[in-house]
Amino acid sequence: MAALAACTSPPQPSGLRLSKLGFAQLPQWKDANHAAALSSFQRSCAALSAKPESAPMGGAGYAGTIGDWRQACAAAQGDARAFFEQRFTPFAVGGGEALFTGYYEPEIRASRSRQGAYQTPIYGLPVDLVRVDLGQFNAKFQGEHVSGKVQGHALVPYADRAEIDAKGVPNAPVLFYTDDRVAFFFLQIQGSGRAVFEDGSTARVAYAGENGHAYTAIGRSLIADGALKREEVSLQTIRAWLKANPQRAQAVMETNRSYIFFSEAPLDDANTGPKGSLGVNLTPLASVAVDPRLNVLGAPYYVAAEGGDPVHAIAVAQDIGGAIRGPVRADIFFGFGPDAERRAGAMKGTGALYVLLPNALAAKIGDAKNYPP
Repeated sequence: MAALAACTSPPQPSGLRLSKLGFAQLPQWKDANHAAALSSFQRSCAALSAKPESAPMGGAGYAGTIGDWRQACAAAQGDARAFFEQRFTPFAVGGGEALFTGYYEPEIRASRSRQGAYQTPIYGLPVDLVRVDLGQFNAKFQGEHVSGKVQGHALVPYADRAEIDAKGVPNAPVLFYTDDRVAFFFLQIQGSGRAVFEDGSTARVAYAGENGHAYTAIGRSLIADGALKREEVSLQTIRAWLKANPQRAQAVMETNRSYIFFSEAPLDDANTGPKGSLGVNLTPLASVAVDPRLNVLGAPYYVAAEGGDPVHAIAVAQDIGGAIRGPVRADIFFGFGPDAERRAGAMKGTGALYVLLPNALAAKIGDAKNYPP
């Protein structure tokens, strides 16, 4: 969920190809949960309404400006399936291998004070952490950023996970403490979650920033060490290995040098997820993270993810992630709870991705077009 970019020159996006289709050509379109998608799209429209008409929608340039979406947003009500079919035209997204993964909202136990088993600190944003939007300096880096700290006249990498584990973060506030460092590690991987305190009260733990080091999936480290076989790797098997090998767990987790900082927020709506990069609460199975260099935050996509537990749903692009790279790449938000965790942890499959564009924009594209032009 969080944007886990490395402090290096970012890779340039490969192109994508849009090919116009009809809704009847979308796999299992009639069986999708259109109502959840309409609610999710309405949240996106609320965020888009705060932007000027001339502001670009982003992505690779095919989605026009905010003004091009005003009519669709104004009409977002009534029968959900009819709304999407009447106001939008679907395009198949091509240009690379398809990969669909999942994420969810985990829960950790927490304490306001350091006591007993509650020894692992959860840090807020350090005062000396600097985030740089590279798109402000060069348009070819649109959607990319680096994080670090200023040393003299240079921006240098912030402390990595191993250094933070050893020395802490003196320039960051401690929000609270948790009693399970493995659960906290998975909270960082997901980018946000919920905290349950000893008195039974709850709060959201929201993404605030990252240290700027590249994200490394520790499943790869466990495969390289022979601890797990490639076909065995999932969120559940990784966590089980970490719990069963406490003497080695920290060293393995530290192979992922990326570290996430958080903020505390109220649990305003338990039926929705945390706020994504678009600034709106995520909707289970109707929100998705995409590559913002190529795809469009705020736009609805039809996801046809195949595999052991397939997903066919309209999911609005409302989030981004450092591992989400490529035109046919999406991370599906599954929500909160054991079933969401199970499904998200097991989701890794191929399939197809379709973007739904307002009809007037679709007419400008025609039957097919490559992006960037």
